[in-house]
Amino acid sequence: MCAVDRVDREKQKLVARIRRIRGQVDAIERSLTNGDDCADVLMLLANVRGGINSLMGEVMEDHIRLHMLTEKSAHPPTELAEDLIDLIRAYLK
Repeated sequence: MCAVDRVDREKQKLVARIRRIRGQVDAIERSLTNGDDCADVLMLLANVRGGINSLMGEVMEDHIRLHMLTEKSAHPPTELAEDLIDLIRAYLK
């Protein structure tokens, strides 16, 4: 399998995740509109949060593997470590 096929397949997986998250957000809207139980709404919200966190982790991993590690010869290891720490801190606030 060529690298382009792998990248396209990964993009399709990420788009599929976004569509699932969009469906979950739509379910929250329906639940709020219908006046469903707060516990049910909270569970739906937790599911969306989990989906977003998972998606963020996947994109962050791809960024590290595809961009940061491939540039390691241009940057010393301590600089890469600092960049990685900054990336994680910025997105996990």
